[in-house]
Amino acid sequence: MSTQVQALVVGAGISGLATAYALQKAGVSTVVVEAASRPGGVIRSEEKEGYLIECGPQSFSGNDSIAAICKDLEILNLRVLADPKAPRYVLINGKLQNVPMGPGLLASPLLAGGTRGAILKDIMGESRAPEPDESVAGFTRRKFSSTLLDRLVGPFVSGIYAGDPERISLRAAFPILYEAETASGSVIRGAFRVAKQRKIKHGNVPREKATLRTFQKGNETLAQALASKLAERLFCDVELTSITALEPEREPQAPRFLVTMNTPRGQEKLETERLVLAVPAQVAGNLLAGLDPGFRTQLCGIEYAGVGVVSLGYKKKYVANSLTGFGFLVPRSAGLNVLGTVWNSSLFPGRAPDGEALLTSFVGGATNPSVLRRTPEELVNLVHSEIAPLLGISHEPVFHSVTVWPRAIAQYNLGHTARIAEIEKLRQRFPGLHFAGSYLNGPAIGTCVEQALKVADEIRISFAN
Repeated sequence: MSTQVQALVVGAGISGLATAYALQKAGVSTVVVEAASRPGGVIRSEEKEGYLIECGPQSFSGNDSIAAICKDLEILNLRVLADPKAPRYVLINGKLQNVPMGPGLLASPLLAGGTRGAILKDIMGESRAPEPDESVAGFTRRKFSSTLLDRLVGPFVSGIYAGDPERISLRAAFPILYEAETASGSVIRGAFRVAKQRKIKHGNVPREKATLRTFQKGNETLAQALASKLAERLFCDVELTSITALEPEREPQAPRFLVTMNTPRGQEKLETERLVLAVPAQVAGNLLAGLDPGFRTQLCGIEYAGVGVVSLGYKKKYVANSLTGFGFLVPRSAGLNVLGTVWNSSLFPGRAPDGEALLTSFVGGATNPSVLRRTPEELVNLVHSEIAPLLGISHEPVFHSVTVWPRAIAQYNLGHTARIAEIEKLRQRFPGLHFAGSYLNGPAIGTCVEQALKVADEIRISFAN
């Protein structure tokens, strides 16, 4: 590893890999360091006993940024897309109920408890979000109904953030809804307005559809392709221990940061002109505390939810449910530990041996962290006992795999928007410092890639100037 670089990216999850790749492509001399022994972060695909499992995110939505980067990496033809019309289910009164997409939802039994009337009231009326912040649960009860919160919104929040809707901030986690009500006084009218504005903004340029997808060999294909392009510029088993801001010299591109690292070769120091921290918020906060204690206060204040990923394989002949669709989500009122289950082998080919089905369930999250203290065997038995009656499974699983992520998903809790604004104020005091990661603009793979490319572009422009 050289002793001086133009850009140092810390963290080789999808955010760090995409940032470094874009910088390298732009001609910026870049080094990436990763504390773990492998790149990819929570994106991990494994082949076991004829099954292809995802130990982290099960798939991702398409967007223009990911499509462009896949084309550039020559892996576009390796993608596989789920059927966008495949049904989704939610557990209601012990049975799986189909969640219709679009106008069909209005006729669904999911919209009971005065929800339909509340929707009409929103369309015709006008309201304003309370200040300074509002939880997703508070918003849903205020605008619609407690029934909608329990049956649909709560499970949806669990599916994205593994979070507690009573604590998740609407403004931070679902800004389009907040902006829609702010702009039009109606969520539904405002949503149409936002969609129209986006269409005008992008004109007639074809846009990548947001259909769920993965790759023939799993999500890790993307991380591996990025890591391969970075090649000798990527170093694993390297842990930063300190960051020092250097006094800038007259030249605008003079080194601004000195980092100290523990590497397989011992302690090393490196000077860099631009520093990108693509690590969990707490790691970034502790590393930057020496520059300003405010970094630790703000970044370490961002909570993370732990998640257990339990993949089970079954003989199809012992599963009564046809498993046609994406899978199902579970309301907290159902009293189960399972947050939701993805029917992997129904979504994508090659996920299970012939005649078998792969189902991946999630446990834990912000509302049930204690379940993650159980052993892998206990989690397998727990998940099987809960999903078997729902899907008509009459035999034990023939395959299982368990991965527990103690700090899986950043929580966009109340006050998150203000916290990010404070972090940005601190960052601006240290030219050349940048952040990338799932706690900034959303946890989805596509969103992380978009944020990473934005950071890389800012750095490219800074060198050009």
